[in-house]
Amino acid sequence: MLTNKRSSMLHGVLLIALFACAAFYIGSADIFIELSISPMIIGIVLGMIYANSLRNHLPETWVPGIQFCSKKILRLGIILYGFRLTFTDVIAVGAAGMLIDAIVVAVTILGGIGIGKLLKMDSETALLTSVGSGICGAAAVLGAESTIQTKPFKTAVAVATVVIFGTIAMFIYPVAYRAGILGLSPGEMGIFAGSTLHEVAHAVGAGNAMGEEIASTAIIVKMIRVMLLVPVLLILAYWVALKRSKSENAGSGKAKIAIPWFALGFLAVIGFNSFDLLPAVAVDTINYIDTFLLTMAMAALGAETSIDKFRKAGPKPFILAAILFVWLMVGGWLMAKFLAPLFL
Repeated sequence: MLTNKRSSMLHGVLLIALFACAAFYIGSADIFIELSISPMIIGIVLGMIYANSLRNHLPETWVPGIQFCSKKILRLGIILYGFRLTFTDVIAVGAAGMLIDAIVVAVTILGGIGIGKLLKMDSETALLTSVGSGICGAAAVLGAESTIQTKPFKTAVAVATVVIFGTIAMFIYPVAYRAGILGLSPGEMGIFAGSTLHEVAHAVGAGNAMGEEIASTAIIVKMIRVMLLVPVLLILAYWVALKRSKSENAGSGKAKIAIPWFALGFLAVIGFNSFDLLPAVAVDTINYIDTFLLTMAMAALGAETSIDKFRKAGPKPFILAAILFVWLMVGGWLMAKFLAPLFL
């Protein structure tokens, strides 16, 4: 019986692995490379296509394997994501990038939650959308989802908002900079791009379109935002525990915090990577494997998301994401223009 269960789970895992392979193959096309659309984004799209077509024609015994990918493999992927960072990167960008990153993350998440309440949105969808906009796009949404344990379709909706508005920004920034509309120096532009673009891929794409100097600053500032995922997840874990304690005990008793150990693992990996103990080729291999694992997780989340659930979410998540998009552009520009020069 146990052997049959493991076999069924393996079928689900292999199905998602095939989706990830397909996402990597599709993502290698020139058009997707030029648009900086990562295999992770393609993976969730493939998963959603499956959810709305073949899902009802495959054995339900495969579902545990799919859920294993959306939970366990996801957390492993978040941990290994730390190999993209070092503490040296943080020091290199200086106080300006760190301060602006902290302001952007705090205001975006707290403001997004508040605006979500005004829009009478589902609180978890508002939180995921805000975290994705404020930190590092899909990877942040996945980390938050794993912490608050919400429904997969809410995660898919949040990821969709990040993809749409992050991609729009990735094209707007280089055009606005080249046209002289923004009036920012290369250093200021790098901080602006890194502190406000949604995905790491967006920061890379937009940065490279504006020159090597801007690209290097934008990527480092962006990666500092990624590091802020750790304290955000710890705060989320406490918030979830407190909320559950109040609902179960009517405010009595102590909240039990489910510590997101994968977030601490992520931080530990950054620390290890900072010592530069592994050769570059090994780190590159780990990052490639990590992208594959995260693509599997995205495909698995997409496999739990039907069009009906998107309809259920309605337009409000996209309205919230649009408001946050405007804040990131306007607020980020103001800080890059007037705050960054004080430190540069």
